[in-house]
Amino acid sequence: MKILPRLLENRVEALLAESPVVGLLGPRQCGKTTLAGRILSRRPDAVRLDLERPSDLAKLADPEFFLSRHRDRLVCIDEVQRRPDLFPVLRALCDETGTNGRFLLLGSASRDLLRQSSETLAGRIAYLRLTPFLFSETPGVPLHARLWRGGFPRSVLAATDAASLGWRESFVQTFLERNLMLWNGFAPGTMRRLWTMLAHDNGETANYTRLGGSLGVSDHTVRRYVDLLQGAFMADAVPPFVSNLGKRLVKAPKVYLADTGVTASLLGVRSFDELYSHPGFGHLWEQFVLAQLRGHFPDAEIFFYRTSNGTEVDFVLRRRGRTVAVECKASTAPSVTRGNTLALDDIRPDRAFVAAPVAASYPLSPVWTVLAPADLPTLFDGSPAP
Repeated sequence: MKILPRLLENRVEALLAESPVVGLLGPRQCGKTTLAGRILSRRPDAVRLDLERPSDLAKLADPEFFLSRHRDRLVCIDEVQRRPDLFPVLRALCDETGTNGRFLLLGSASRDLLRQSSETLAGRIAYLRLTPFLFSETPGVPLHARLWRGGFPRSVLAATDAASLGWRESFVQTFLERNLMLWNGFAPGTMRRLWTMLAHDNGETANYTRLGGSLGVSDHTVRRYVDLLQGAFMADAVPPFVSNLGKRLVKAPKVYLADTGVTASLLGVRSFDELYSHPGFGHLWEQFVLAQLRGHFPDAEIFFYRTSNGTEVDFVLRRRGRTVAVECKASTAPSVTRGNTLALDDIRPDRAFVAAPVAASYPLSPVWTVLAPADLPTLFDGSPAP
């Protein structure tokens, strides 16, 4: 499989020079191990441990003894969430030497991993989140292929569409059978049905009671399962924008699956043509735009805006004192509604965009700018090229 460079690579290197520990988090199979391999290749003496390999787990039977022997090397530990008891040892070893670039930790379970490391490695660890490939990281791959195949490396770079679909179907099954089993009280069958329902409800405001009724479980169970998917980076819940004007706003979050290719697989869609004609294509376009925004602006707060009378904007981003509104339109001839423009009176953004599958960005009105996928990284910059 072709190896493409990742935008985060230089940032990981910079943080290793500034911090004793760097945590690289993200969903399984998104490329964390490959990225770490590129970094370790520049450090011939680095040590790498994969905690899914019994032989590497055995090396950590006495972690302090083993890791102390490599105090002058970068140690990379993959799937570190499988050994949360390592964090106190890592803290002691970091404090012992006081040097930066000691450990590179790779993890695919954010909630537990962050809780463990934040308690024991506070002030010693810097976090980065690696997403599946961003659109800007796959030059030469057409937009329609990215929407149907998604961003996971082995899916988007597969030799054929059939191979891509086969990988995604296998990924879903493996994820259910192996990865979520780290949590207690989890039923794979229920999660599979919920995951499929979320694919059909992709981008809708969450209705946990309705989902629970369809699954025969409580709304509390549904919330917990959605939390599990979020914790494994496979779902994204976008909260509502809080208005100060006393308007009746929708209060439930919008829930998206994290990858368009996985969503297409769960929907049973077997080609882009089928996907394009699917009634959920508009929300899938929102999902794609959200993934790009998360990847390019990890420090931004992202909300959605919607009132009870239908005034709405898909995404509102706050970052470094600036606010940007993004409406998503899955059309090559996009237009905004009166409700979209009315929403700006409440949001009061610095800029307003319409994200659409167009070849080049252009001004739509004095207020709105149509933004092409390639220009999404310029959201907080100056005006995109006309």
